[in-house]
Amino acid sequence: MRSSRGEKVHSAGMIETYTFNNPSVLPAAVRARWRFAEVGSASAVLATVCPAEWADIVDVLSTYSLDPPTWMKAGGNRGEVAKQIDAKFSEKGWHELRLDLITYGLMYTKSGELHRRLPRVVQEGYLVDNAKGGVALDVEWNAKDGNLDRDFGAYRAWHAAGALTAAVLITQDRISLKALAEELWAQYQTTLDEAQRNSRLPIDVNTSTTTNFDKALLRVRRGAVGACPLLIVAACRETWNGQPYTPPAAPATA
Repeated sequence: MRSSRGEKVHSAGMIETYTFNNPSVLPAAVRARWRFAEVGSASAVLATVCPAEWADIVDVLSTYSLDPPTWMKAGGNRGEVAKQIDAKFSEKGWHELRLDLITYGLMYTKSGELHRRLPRVVQEGYLVDNAKGGVALDVEWNAKDGNLDRDFGAYRAWHAAGALTAAVLITQDRISLKALAEELWAQYQTTLDEAQRNSRLPIDVNTSTTTNFDKALLRVRRGAVGACPLLIVAACRETWNGQPYTPPAAPATA
């Protein structure tokens, strides 16, 4: 179903927008290297309202590439990819932050006299990986997909409180990268003696329960971020640096 302006409208009422397709918002060269989805015209909002933060995001997306020895290295929930991207934002002055909300109510009579003071309520928030100005940005690579519920809940609360202009989630296009990983691993096996070959990849590319583009988009279509503009960015085959897989160097021994 589409709106009168041609935007996709889903059953929960969420409207996908496509301002990232405007080359004056996002350079075409960056657009070609990652997969994108958004709600709330997030790219245009970021470019207009948070130009310094948007410039940081565009620069990281312009310069970061998936390197097979790093990407195809077992690394638990975070992994080297997330650490590398977070480090790039840290260098640009972004910080891991948490927003706690404290609310209380005051009841007044018609004449303006204080009638009752309601108890203070503290709502403890969640840490976002990177925050700067009015922007929150998380890198969710190999975490359990339930982390998306936490992230999107934080974006929704921050935005409702007026502390957040827009949010960005960087993740992976699982299907595209699964095919690429299998291709690179098969090519690497041909460089080994037959006795050394192993069909099992060093990373799990078959699980569908970790964070990825499709899992994020599904939650957004359910309205998980509320009115908060959100841009989802996913690494895909085009994010690859074009190099073959080579095994990580063995650690030096004393």
